[in-house]
Amino acid sequence: DIAVISLGGTVVNTSLKIAGDDFDEAIVRYVHNRYGLIIGRQTAEQMKIAIGTADPALAGGESMPVKGRDTVKGLPRTQKITAREVYEAMEETLDEIIASLQRVLENTPPELVGDVYDTGILLTGGLAKLRGLDRRIVQKAGVTCRVAERPEDCVALGTAKASRYVKIMSAGVYDINQFSYRLSDVDV
Repeated sequence: DIAVISLGGTVVNTSLKIAGDDFDEAIVRYVHNRYGLIIGRQTAEQMKIAIGTADPALAGGESMPVKGRDTVKGLPRTQKITAREVYEAMEETLDEIIASLQRVLENTPPELVGDVYDTGILLTGGLAKLRGLDRRIVQKAGVTCRVAERPEDCVALGTAKASRYVKIMSAGVYDINQFSYRLSDVDV
């Protein structure tokens, strides 16, 4: 989800049907097409976490051995995959996310777009931990980025916090300032 939020409400947003699994699938396809090696999504996720990057400049000489099944012989085989190759596998999916972000910024009212450029973008979710994602967004969209504290836990922690204020929030009007908190304040 990509959204511009102001005064406690969503101003512009879009929801993509792209998640971490799509990146894993892209890596699985890449390894299959390039090396004739069948790997699972769990292996692809491990590659994404260990050597994945959203910025090709960060894809140095890192690599990792990946075990899978040879498509021709049907036997186990190990193939060395580089960080650059993982980037190439994920590049198209990354571009979709950046394009959607740019569309949201284009549709943001002029009064608020300046605020977005001043305060930047907050990245949440597990994908926010992908090396260089913030840097890529800065390069492509020209907006500063920061990664939330414990980004993979943001939805759960936000839901826990919001559950304390269900009655107030269901009324539809509330003062956003009363909800300010740090992640360490939430009891989960």
